[in-house]
Amino acid sequence: MNLPNSIQQKTWVRQIMNNSIVSVDSSVSATDAAKMMEDTEVGAIVVLENNMPVGIVTDRDFAIKVVAHSYPIDTPVRRIMSYPLISIDPDSDLWVASDLMSTRNVRKLPVIDDDKVVGIVTSSDLVKHIADH
Repeated sequence: MNLPNSIQQKTWVRQIMNNSIVSVDSSVSATDAAKMMEDTEVGAIVVLENNMPVGIVTDRDFAIKVVAHSYPIDTPVRRIMSYPLISIDPDSDLWVASDLMSTRNVRKLPVIDDDKVVGIVTSSDLVKHIADH
C-alpha cells in the first residue's frame, strides 16, 4: 500500500488530543453528570475513584443504560460508566490509538500519563487529522 508521506509519518496522541477533559467522582448522580456534559459541550466524562481514573461515561451510556434500562436519574455514575477504562499513553502513535479503538470497539480514549488524565482522543479527532493531512 502506497500512503502519502504525511500519513506514513508518525503522529503522537499528545499532538491531537483534546486537553480539555471533564471528570467526576463515581458517586456523582447521572443527572449531574449529564448537566456537566451539556454545560461543557463534551460527549464523555472520565469517572474517578480516589482521584484515579476508573471508567468513562459517554452520551451513549446515558442512552442505553439510563433511558433504555429505565435507571433512576439519580443513579450514581459508577452504575452506568463503562469499565474497565480503556485508555492510551500520550506518547503512543495514532496507529496504536486507531487499532485500540477498533479492537476494543470504543470511540473515545482518555489519555493517561502517570495515573492522571491529561486529555482525550476520539475517533473524530483521528478522522479529522487524517483528512487534514
